[in-house]
Amino acid sequence: MTDEPPAAVREPDGPRPAGESGAAPAAGAPRVRPTSLAEAAEALGTAAREKQALLFTGAGTALEWGAPVGRTDVVVETGSLDGLVSHAPEDWTVGVEAGMPLSRLQELLAPAGQWLPLDAPTERGGATLGGLLAGGDTGPRRLKYGGLSDLVIGATLVLADGSVVRTGGDVIKNVAGYDLAKLMAGSLGAFGLVARLNLRVHPLPESTATVALETGDPGHALRAARAVMRSPLEPVAVEWEGERLLIRFHGTRESTSARGRLAMDLPELDGARVLGEDDEHAAWEALARLIAGEDGRTVLRAGTRASRLPALHAELTALTRDTDMTARLVSGIAQGVHTVVLSGGEAAEHAACVTAWREAVHAAGGSVTLRRRREGVDALAASWGPAPSTAPVMRALKRQFDPGGLCAPGRFHPWF
Repeated sequence: MTDEPPAAVREPDGPRPAGESGAAPAAGAPRVRPTSLAEAAEALGTAAREKQALLFTGAGTALEWGAPVGRTDVVVETGSLDGLVSHAPEDWTVGVEAGMPLSRLQELLAPAGQWLPLDAPTERGGATLGGLLAGGDTGPRRLKYGGLSDLVIGATLVLADGSVVRTGGDVIKNVAGYDLAKLMAGSLGAFGLVARLNLRVHPLPESTATVALETGDPGHALRAARAVMRSPLEPVAVEWEGERLLIRFHGTRESTSARGRLAMDLPELDGARVLGEDDEHAAWEALARLIAGEDGRTVLRAGTRASRLPALHAELTALTRDTDMTARLVSGIAQGVHTVVLSGGEAAEHAACVTAWREAVHAAGGSVTLRRRREGVDALAASWGPAPSTAPVMRALKRQFDPGGLCAPGRFHPWF
């Protein structure tokens, strides 16, 4: 950023930033591009006074998630809020503006031998840090490091009325107000704008190794994953991608090599092998692309007990057996985080599968978020399932932080 940034830009027309479906998020709506915290606060304050509905977007990688946003009077783009606020390598902390892409932050941290240990699939699309927090997006390494909200030690938010709220601090031991940043995780822009983040960083690992076990049997994959998790090997990721179980280790070269060999000695991993460097990179990149989805596909993200994987896989197989659809279920198997990708077939088939499989997940005590959908699905299937027990709390928070209902209206319809 320059010392004297230009004023925020409002543009009534012109090309729109594309969402994951390639569709414009709010065709014709003016865009505001704040270049500072003060400009962001001014933009939201102006919108509040004029009772204008707001849509926040960074790289536009998660605009389809949840229910479609209804009325949008102003789109607030955070791409110019991309500055490095502070970096204290000795304290293992960094402060950034929330419009900075994760990939850019990794480049800035690398010379200090540090990184933010996130591998969210949307990173490939240029996902920003604010967008990653608001979307609650995580990747396979959440098993070891958690999600972005677990790495936040402080945040600066702009609420719907333009007021600026700071929570937490600049150092790891100061976590006062941390829950407010947690509140923004997965909020999909419904509670306010994430403007700045103070984050805890980690040492950049010297080496990585991945053990692959070929298996299309979810029960076998589950048993193998449990064996690894019971062992002292400490994987950073354990993912089943439908045909193969991937187990990843970070550390020194000696450590990752030794743990890879020890993993293959486990009886449940008989027949596993350590992937070469190129194959390892290709495997994790392919998994990220699959989870992120492509145009014309429907993507569901679910959380359940890990033990439910075989039953949910059987349910999905039954639902798609006599259709023109192809279904792929991948799983962060050690944690019970599952992704279903539907391709081919008609919109009605996608919608029926979304509804029925979501019912199966809810019956198992889990939750589902609709991330992408084939064109036509919204008219045939609800974006959200039954309201969770926390819905009254969510509604109360919405009234407190956004009493006018101006931030991403309709994103969590019909819950609030």
